[in-house]
Amino acid sequence: MTEAYVEREIKEKFEKLIDVYGAIALVGARQSGKTTFLKRQMRGYNASYILFDDPDAKDLFESDIKKFEIQYIEGHDIAILDEIQYCKDAGSKLKYLVDNGRKLWITSSSEILLSKEILSYLVGRVSILRLYPFSLREFLSAKNIKVVTETTLKRAIWEHAIYGGYPKVVLEKDIEVKRILLRDLYETMLLKDVARNFSISDIGTLERLSKYLSLSISEILSYERLSASLDVSFKTIKRYLDAMEKSYLIKRVQPFYTNKKKELTKQPKIFFVDTGLRNAIANHYELDGKLFENYVFTELLKLDLEPKYWRTKSKAEVDFVVEIDGKILPIEVKLRYDGKIEKSLKSFISTYKPENAIIVNYEGIKDEIMVDKCKISVIDVNDLPKVLKQRLHTENHGYINYA
Repeated sequence: MTEAYVEREIKEKFEKLIDVYGAIALVGARQSGKTTFLKRQMRGYNASYILFDDPDAKDLFESDIKKFEIQYIEGHDIAILDEIQYCKDAGSKLKYLVDNGRKLWITSSSEILLSKEILSYLVGRVSILRLYPFSLREFLSAKNIKVVTETTLKRAIWEHAIYGGYPKVVLEKDIEVKRILLRDLYETMLLKDVARNFSISDIGTLERLSKYLSLSISEILSYERLSASLDVSFKTIKRYLDAMEKSYLIKRVQPFYTNKKKELTKQPKIFFVDTGLRNAIANHYELDGKLFENYVFTELLKLDLEPKYWRTKSKAEVDFVVEIDGKILPIEVKLRYDGKIEKSLKSFISTYKPENAIIVNYEGIKDEIMVDKCKISVIDVNDLPKVLKQRLHTENHGYINYA
């Protein structure tokens, strides 16, 4: 039986860009649904599909781009070039194809595609879109939950936070199989996307680093402490972290400062791009405060936001701060909201005078409170896109237009 297709929220933006650019690059983690999405969009087109795991296609692309064009693209409206990061000198070859009038849809499981060596050839020719694992709304669609009640939403958020949003994992009903799929995905990402793409041979240290990070989510990352704990040089730690981040395994969140230069020198917090993958690495499948904070981070990421965190020398802290069109929005994350506004959030409001603030909670009431002329909205995760749209001007930032 064929599994039902789950419509992706990126579709609207994708369709707007098809006729604007010669190439559209869809980047994101392995198995996040890039190929499935593009194959769905190619319906109605005379399209060719080339996967660069195929050594013949890869060799011809690298050795003779004109022969590759004749073999795989000639006579088609659109060509899908899947996992292009495996190919050498991809930038100049893609430029040749686009300049020759070819319409390309490109995928990559690594930000190698976005390196200056490739991207510099494609300026003005390509639009880059990121596709992450299922958002909560996509998850609800995949589960065919059409009427959302407090009970069904809470259960859905729990499952989504525990096992993540990778489509194959979401659609699998058996819990044991979900965990096996996540472990297998982690091992593949580590070996193919991190180690192979970034020429890392010490898999043992890479695995120990992954485990360390999985137990340190939502914490400020000390490179010195990490280096000492793993007995690995500072330079190696930075290189491995860069590779993991460019492979969409983790994300480093920088501190919020009005002085932008300080953001570059201060220590980041660490989060995983998918909480299910994090839980598989940590071998810990319980929803606690830190995991829920990481979960809310992933939902912000899927809204095309770049969250930062705020912390003072006196240790006042706000979980996330987002900036859109010059407006600052602090976001606090609570596993259980008890009706109290933390001193740290009040301190941020007093210092920066935002018009709005958000508290995202898993359990507890919804509410609206005024503090120092700032409207604080207490919401659940499902309301996050809608409230962000109401509170901030988002029409120019690629967010989904929710009713």
